[in-house]
Amino acid sequence: MQDFIIIGHKATTSGNFSLNDMPGSAGRMDILCRCLNSVFFLSHDLRRDVQAHLLLLGNPNPPRVIRFNGEKLRYLNPDERSAGALIKKALESDNISFLETCSTPGVWIREANLQTLLNEFVKDGRKIFYCREHGEDIRTIAEKIKNGVFILGDHVGLTEDEENLVLEKSTHIISVGPLSLHADHCIILIHNELDRLMARK
Repeated sequence: MQDFIIIGHKATTSGNFSLNDMPGSAGRMDILCRCLNSVFFLSHDLRRDVQAHLLLLGNPNPPRVIRFNGEKLRYLNPDERSAGALIKKALESDNISFLETCSTPGVWIREANLQTLLNEFVKDGRKIFYCREHGEDIRTIAEKIKNGVFILGDHVGLTEDEENLVLEKSTHIISVGPLSLHADHCIILIHNELDRLMARK
């Protein structure tokens, strides 16, 4: 199982947003939607052995974590609006608390922050990889990234406090190439390295 944590610093924590204006009314929710598509979609299929955790930190009720599980996921189509609709449905759930609530098949929501997420993965013995420019080349440690937890920021990156927390918990800082890329592109390149690794087995 691979897990991706994507942090949306401005992403709304209310379901009261327009699917026609996710960059504006939803705090760049379009970025998170593109990341979801990169996490899950193959040509004519979905990746089943993967999860995405969207950490939403925008107004009015942060923090919220929406977890997508590829094995159980339904109703996700390869367009931003489809992903946005599943996020919107999750945020409209009643009684969101520290316990997960299932909003649609394969999608759960709860109140949690970055530290909670990281502590849970560390407790389970998972390896945490922070994706950042000037990190260790992913191709030099490809064998180590299997079953990894990958942390990516949105268009504003991570705050200093977030980065300090991640650095404390992470196994490696990794880079997918020499240039700065969008988070959804980084996800595809991580998958590609894992796919190439499995193909050599």
